[in-house]
Amino acid sequence: MARRLEPLTLANLGELPVPCRDCVFWELDPVAARQADRNGDTALEKEAWLSQLLLDWGQAGVVLYVDDEPAGFALYGPATYLPRIQAFPTAPVSPDAVVLATGRIQPRYLGLGLGKILVQAVAKDVLKRGFRAVEAFGDSRWNGPGCVWPTEFLRAVGFGVVREHPRNPRLRLDLRSAITWRSEMEAAVERLMGAIRPEPSPSGPVTVRDALRSGPE
Repeated sequence: MARRLEPLTLANLGELPVPCRDCVFWELDPVAARQADRNGDTALEKEAWLSQLLLDWGQAGVVLYVDDEPAGFALYGPATYLPRIQAFPTAPVSPDAVVLATGRIQPRYLGLGLGKILVQAVAKDVLKRGFRAVEAFGDSRWNGPGCVWPTEFLRAVGFGVVREHPRNPRLRLDLRSAITWRSEMEAAVERLMGAIRPEPSPSGPVTVRDALRSGPE
């Protein structure tokens, strides 16, 4: 299976899973999100949010393709662009961290370790931007696909709890330990036997091995 990673843009926003492409859970505060849903404006709000974030901050998501079919995605960004954070009891996030807001792997691709690859792609981009960590809110009562990561998944890919809560703990992946983490991820990617390409490089194609070994630029 051929696999590749692409930045999330307006051009491929429509390739996200149906519940996610128009969802504004993270992009608007709860009141504004309910209003947009009543007005049928969630798709336009999502596009406007992504367009502004790409303009102001740059890449804020990654889409994983398998044999040219979208298999999963991850969405991330600065806390100031994710108003829903303020509704979580374990907010705010640390000032040195970028927020891994949400993501999903399509059911047919579960069990292949693709979620770890998405998190690794986010970590690499965050490292390049000079941040020290990625933080995320978990759902400790997760019972199916939703807008918040399962706490167990975040723990499995290296996050540790920094503020406990029975439902929505806040977790952190400290990128100061990224050397060890990249080594572990490289071994996992090798087992997948795939050629996964992050964003194009001006100097030529970038392999996953190169991406995992590279540090902050």
